[in-house]
Order: sequence, then structure tokens, then C-alpha cells
Amino acid sequence: MSTFWSVWISVISLGSIIGCYLLLSGVRKGQTVHTETSETMGHSFDGIEEYDNPLPRWWYWKFVLTVLFGLGYLALYPGLGNYQGLLGWTQTGAYDREVAKAEAEFGPMFAKFAQTPIEELAQNDQAMRIGQRLFANNCAVCHGSAATGGYGFPNLTDNDWLYGGDAAAIKQTILNGRIAAMPAWGAVLGEEGIHQAAQYVLSLSGRETDKAAAEVGKGLYNTNCIACHGPEAKGNYMFGAPNLTDNIWLYGGSEQQIMQTLRNGRAGQMPAWNAILGEDKSHIVAAYVYSLSNQ
Repeated sequence: MSTFWSVWISVISLGSIIGCYLLLSGVRKGQTVHTETSETMGHSFDGIEEYDNPLPRWWYWKFVLTVLFGLGYLALYPGLGNYQGLLGWTQTGAYDREVAKAEAEFGPMFAKFAQTPIEELAQNDQAMRIGQRLFANNCAVCHGSAATGGYGFPNLTDNDWLYGGDAAAIKQTILNGRIAAMPAWGAVLGEEGIHQAAQYVLSLSGRETDKAAAEVGKGLYNTNCIACHGPEAKGNYMFGAPNLTDNIWLYGGSEQQIMQTLRNGRAGQMPAWNAILGEDKSHIVAAYVYSLSNQ
């Protein structure tokens, strides 16, 4: 934070607290009476009159204590721009201490589970309950609480995998993430070519198509798409290229959605979780994901 903004925040924070006290003190000194009275301020609203009574002493001193508390808090903890506080407390420091405490308490259990093969760990009820909670906290925002995915996010409960569904591949995906790159073909094929290629892709999963356009699209596929999706359009785990024959679609399987994919490409990304979950927790999550499609 720059010095200017640090000073700006400090002035506003301290000024607000001190200003409240000065206002309270000024009102108290300006009171015309110092004991309870039956005299009113001379005005009323909706039949209610305001008495000219002083602030209760207990209320006044309670307010003074809140002012002192505020000043003390800002002296001990960060709150005045770049000033770190006398205690040196930070949110990241508190988080790190909590993480260290949790690691010391649960780390041995995670390490024990990490020694068990994923296929075997997937049968362990305790490990799967832990894996489900780890999944819910870290993965459900994209894949859904039931792991059934959504538009642009794979369903993890079936047997259709972009990068492979065996235990080692799943763990590799979780640890290191994946970066997909479906190139845009609009400039290469043109709109007519996009339509023809889409017709051929639709035909691969047994859909009704324009047969003449699909035949031309087959040639376009063999020229431009076969390197990734394969001669039988079954996909390729190495590239994350999907199987185009099973009618399972990550970005939708309608004609318009397929044309959109062909025209503009896709750039999905699965983040790497190694730095966040670590090896042991990733092992448990991998076992949980593995169990979803191998029950």
C-alpha cells in the first residue's frame, strides 16, 4: 500500500473515533440541565414529547469505553494503513498457524492412507468420507457436489475420461492439472466448412445429418482433426481429445454448440492442486474420484 493511502486510511479511522467522542463530549457539555427533569424540549411528534434530560452517566462512560477499546484495538492490531500493530498479528499468520496445527493432528492419518494403493483405498469407508469432504471443499465448485459436472466441467461419475480414468491418471490430473487446447477452425474452414465438419461430427454418434455435407465434412475431419481425435474419432488421452462417437459432450452436443466449438475452439483448464492439497490429500481425493466411477 502506498504511503498516501496508508495515511488516508489512518486519518479516516482515527478521525472517526475521535470525532465521535468530541461530538458526544460537546453534546454533554451543552446540556442545560444535569439531573432528570419533567421539562420538554418544546416539540412533539405523533404525540410523543422529548424531555430535556441529560445523557445517562452509565451510557456516557460506556461510550467512552468503546472509544478507548477502538484506540487500543488499532494500537495492537493492523487497521491503520501499513501499520502492523504492536502484536504483529496478520491474517496469513493466523491461517498458517491453524494449518500447521491441523497438519500436526491429521498429517499422520493422511500419510497412512497415502501408503495404500488408490484402488484399495477406494474401498475404505473412512478414507472415502474424508475424500468426499476434501472434494466438497475444493472440487465441488466446478464439478458439482454430486461430481456430475456441468457445461465445460466433466462428469466424474461415468467412464468417459479425457485424460484417462485409471488411478494413476486421475491422481496425475489432480496433482498437476490439465490444460486443454482445442484450436479455432473458423478462419481455416470458413462457415461452410464449419457446417460440413459439424454434420460429420454429428453423424459419428448416430445422429441424423445432411449426408452430403457430412461426406464433405469427413474429408475435412481427416485433413484437420484426425491427428488429435484419431482415425476412428475415439479421442486421445495424451491430448485430452474427447471421443466424438459416444454422444457425451463437455460443451454441448447440439449442432450449434458443435459449430461454436469448431469455429472458436475451446480452452478448458483444470488447475493443479499439489500446492494446495499436497501429495497425501491428493491421493485420497484421487481415490474418492476413482470410486465414483468404479462402484
